[in-house]
Amino acid sequence: MQPLELYIHIPFCVKKCAYCDFLSGPAGEKEKEEYVKMLVDEIRNCPDTVQNYRVISIFFGGGTPSLLTGEQIWRLMDTVREIFTLDEDAEITMEMNPGTVTEEKLRKYRQAGVNRLSIGLQSVNDEELRLLGRIHTYEEFREAYHLARANGFSNINVDLISAIPGQTVESWRRTLERVMALSPEHISAYSLILEEGTTFYKKYVEDEAKEGPKLPDEDAERQMYWDTETLMEKNGYHRYEISNYAKEGYACRHNLGYWERIPYLGFGIGAASLVPVDLIGKCRKLEGKMSRYTNPDQLREYAHSYRNKFQAELLTETEEMEEFMFLGLRKMNGISKKEFSEYFGKGLEDIYGEPICKLESLKLLEQDDDRVWLTKRGIDVSNSVFVEFLLEE
Repeated sequence: MQPLELYIHIPFCVKKCAYCDFLSGPAGEKEKEEYVKMLVDEIRNCPDTVQNYRVISIFFGGGTPSLLTGEQIWRLMDTVREIFTLDEDAEITMEMNPGTVTEEKLRKYRQAGVNRLSIGLQSVNDEELRLLGRIHTYEEFREAYHLARANGFSNINVDLISAIPGQTVESWRRTLERVMALSPEHISAYSLILEEGTTFYKKYVEDEAKEGPKLPDEDAERQMYWDTETLMEKNGYHRYEISNYAKEGYACRHNLGYWERIPYLGFGIGAASLVPVDLIGKCRKLEGKMSRYTNPDQLREYAHSYRNKFQAELLTETEEMEEFMFLGLRKMNGISKKEFSEYFGKGLEDIYGEPICKLESLKLLEQDDDRVWLTKRGIDVSNSVFVEFLLEE
């Protein structure tokens, strides 16, 4: 049985954060319940061919999945078990906002099978949290974190954001140090991106932030980035992907699967999927080819379309090769030449020999007999490196 990952999108939040461009928003209890019913229906609508796959990870993302009740998560997990073959040791992650946690919820989530939490903290500085539009304080995060530990969660990730308006190199170091002192198994540390359509984009790009805290300058942002790796490694967190650090044995299996292009099915509004064509019943001549589709991002359209969701777009070989490089090179151990050759039937050097040679001469890439990976300098300019692997159709 081939491995498969599931992503279940929960698009609800208490309020939109100033930096957030995810598909999410506030909703009442009735709307949440109706949405859960649609998710159950969508999961049950999967073709029989999913029985050829075993689910190795499930990720409840959002939005704020922890706005759902324990009973609703139970129903979703029961439906997954009804339709799919679930590995006994499957990693089942739920994103959680500290401002939405109760002991009863945590207990029921754990009983339903959730065994990993990803808690969105972002900063230990309450003023920075207020600027971000978060609904919790640092102390409320600490309470939620300890409550999760008390209810049996032994695999916890904490999300952090650097380069917040008004943030200094020193305040970012304090955030890292205080979070590491709590000893979570995993830490995701992202640099703030100003996404079009967000409150921050309007303020800092369109209006140029004439008032209030300013964004850190380029030098300060770069120092924060360097300090992150230094402090993490010093405290026993291994960097395994550009923005992700983990203690030994606690790298996020779901995310690794995404970067390694393990097939995944997405459920819910706006959820994306990447699956082999045989899973969706396409022509046997196309066996081994991958297809992609994305659910509608409007609730009304989603409600009427998910029963026919397997109208997927077949990826071209060029698109697959580009994804193989873009995603694989995000990992610290890079990509395997052998795996490239086995999947595409062509040598990596035959397709990408020229850009690899160029980037190696610029000390942005390194390689050995089997693997190609980014250098520290390459990580610093990773987006520029990835562009080199675009192919002409």
